[in-house]
Amino acid sequence: MTTTTQAPVRGAAEPGPGGRRRWTEKVLGRQPLGILFAAPYAVFLVAIFAYPLVLAVWISFHDYFFAAPGAQVDRPFVGLDNYRAVLGDPDVQRSFLNVAEFLVINVPLTVVLSLVLATALNAAVRARTFLRVSYYVPYVTASVSLVAVWLFLFSKDGLVNQLLGPLAPNPSWLVNEALAMPVIALFVTWKQLGFYILLYLAALQNVSKDLYEAASVDGAGRLASFRNVTVPGVRPATTLVVILATITGANLFTEPYLLTNGGGPDGASASPVFVMYQKGIEQGNPDTASAIGVVLVICVLLISLVNRKLLERD
Repeated sequence: MTTTTQAPVRGAAEPGPGGRRRWTEKVLGRQPLGILFAAPYAVFLVAIFAYPLVLAVWISFHDYFFAAPGAQVDRPFVGLDNYRAVLGDPDVQRSFLNVAEFLVINVPLTVVLSLVLATALNAAVRARTFLRVSYYVPYVTASVSLVAVWLFLFSKDGLVNQLLGPLAPNPSWLVNEALAMPVIALFVTWKQLGFYILLYLAALQNVSKDLYEAASVDGAGRLASFRNVTVPGVRPATTLVVILATITGANLFTEPYLLTNGGGPDGASASPVFVMYQKGIEQGNPDTASAIGVVLVICVLLISLVNRKLLERD
């Protein structure tokens, strides 16, 4: 009688230390110590971003109002009533149109200027380090101090109007309904340009110099090399810049609050975040403010997804 020995099944769970080791690797990964290092940032994300977002969504579906600490009050579920009120509010509608106008000006201008300046600064030019620092200084400078400079330039008796003379607009820039938001868009573009230049400078280091040499051999000039080598080579960075500029612009608050005394003139520069502040803090309607925030998050996500699909397609 012949006996056969069955080979153990490969990959089957084994008892003992080996089996426990594979189970811990599946749950904790090969380097469980990494979880310990990542835990503080994970807690930060949950506490600062995830929990407030979930709470805002919950508040937007309830008749929520501020109450004294520890007070037991009824906050009934109201469904989509807050969203109907928000979408039908002319002030909210105008704020979304304002931020759309801001993004149409700010995002393309940011991409073009930062890419062109980064390409120039990446070349061997004199005082390259000084120029890089100069472009980055406004980004790390407090908005309050920069606003004072901008008001000096664009106020009624400011330097720009003095240079323009009879061509100066009337009403002036920041009190003109048609010009207030474009001026704010220019201000934000100028202030944040240094950050996006750094992103493009990092991306340009990954573009092979052989491609430029091949383009030069084929007779391509600087403009053709920029269009056919640089622009495709930094496409991932362009996607990142567009998404970051969109998110930053959608959260516009400080600049209109300081430059136009809170969204003036007549709400021409009010942003959705500023309207949230008015309704949630000044008027005591956090449920309506939360609904505005949720709508804003959805809009930003949709715009970012569309931008990514358009920019990353072959």
